Amino acid sequence: MNVSAVLAFAATLLERFIGYPRSLVGAIGHPVMWMGKLIDVLERRANNPNLSAARRRRNGFVMLAILLAATAFVSLLLVAVLRDVPFGWAIEIFLASTLIAQKELGSAVKNVADSLRHSLAEGRRAVSHIVGRDPEQLDEDGVSRAAIESLAENTSDGIIAPVFFLLLFGLPGVAIYKAINTADSMVGHKNERFSDFGFASAKLDDIANFIPARITAGLFAISAQLMPDFDHKAAWRSASRDAKNHKSPNAGWPEAALAGAIGVQLGGARDYEGETVDLPTMGEGKTTVDADDIDRALKLYSFSLWGMLGVLFVLALFFG
Repeated sequence: MNVSAVLAFAATLLERFIGYPRSLVGAIGHPVMWMGKLIDVLERRANNPNLSAARRRRNGFVMLAILLAATAFVSLLLVAVLRDVPFGWAIEIFLASTLIAQKELGSAVKNVADSLRHSLAEGRRAVSHIVGRDPEQLDEDGVSRAAIESLAENTSDGIIAPVFFLLLFGLPGVAIYKAINTADSMVGHKNERFSDFGFASAKLDDIANFIPARITAGLFAISAQLMPDFDHKAAWRSASRDAKNHKSPNAGWPEAALAGAIGVQLGGARDYEGETVDLPTMGEGKTTVDADDIDRALKLYSFSLWGMLGVLFVLALFFG
């Protein structure tokens, strides 16, 4: 915990203010992009539709094992090298910060609210960058709802979970988590192509996010209690009542808690790749959501992240 506590605080603080420079994305890409390329290569080779379902599922396990082994090897090697070079600790902090997404997520969701105030077309275009559903079928309520749901789920997957594994296991921990999460986002879909091949990735992602999702819900509820005009009781009530109805064993927790805290209902029908999926509602309050509600969600999001940073500072101070 000693080194990891300081590393987690420093990396989270760095990413909160600096983020991952766009110039680096253009020049060398991003660690998640590198993971994605490996997944893509392995998937194209191993997920042949002519294979039996059992063989595709087995190949999915092998793909995931190769991905995690490669990620563990590279990250452990980096730690071993960086601990023995001058200012290696600074490089390790930077590398860890690249696997957290506070700045990027907040900016992307804020862009949806700002774009939506200009026009529905701009709002649809902005939200298409952060959700998988068909944006052309969304009205103002649908765009706003999608942005808030994405904010809630990605607070867990993109911030709390990476920080959680960084705190527990250092750079290798957060790197392996991001590999699991990236694999799930790419192949963990319940469709004809991926239902078998992505089975292992989806299940391992569910396990990895079990605790972080519930921490995120608690963080939203506690933050709502400390802020005026937010409802912490509704946050706890919505999470405990509605989270279990979500199709994901984890995503419902932060979504329901955030919905209750800001006083809206999330969930309902949505379109994915031309197919309408009717999901249960979460939260209580307004049934029609707009850009102002996105702003309220972002306000709670920002306060929650300051709270997380405060906890990390205390851990670094006492255990670093």
